[in-house]
Amino acid sequence: MSSSVEPASFDLTRYQDPLTIQRVLHTAKTVAIVGLSSKELRASYFVGYYLKRHGYRVIPVNPRETQVLGEQSFQSLADIPVPIDIVIVFRAPDALPAIAAEAVAIGAGTLWCQFGVINEEGGRIAEAGGVTVVMDRCAKVEHARYVGRMHWLGFNTQRITSVRGGLQ
Repeated sequence: MSSSVEPASFDLTRYQDPLTIQRVLHTAKTVAIVGLSSKELRASYFVGYYLKRHGYRVIPVNPRETQVLGEQSFQSLADIPVPIDIVIVFRAPDALPAIAAEAVAIGAGTLWCQFGVINEEGGRIAEAGGVTVVMDRCAKVEHARYVGRMHWLGFNTQRITSVRGGLQ
């Protein structure tokens, strides 16, 4: 089923296992973000910026961009010349089956579908190809949760902000 409305019997919890998420985040080094935008207010940019700041190599996949976050943007996953540990998807759910097939074709380790990117067929395609699937979870939120860097704005400023200037 390629519809964005999945049947009630579709169990997302199989794609949201905390131990799997932790393993994926702790072992990955290279992340391709499908739909990464150069617009700073987009969620994809925020996630890419955060992951790059935390040591991941972030590779944009967006035919409308030439460069994002200082990295060359590629037309498709197949165009990327290096192995990819995680493919993060910021696209409509209907696009997921084709992206899942591409992730399998390039030998990606994990297909990570951001909040709202839910497609049962895409999950089945990736799993059948030996790709781990995480669905309806935000990579930035999960990284912050398991690395202990949660902050109310989503950033760890590494500064104590409750101390007022001038008080001694």
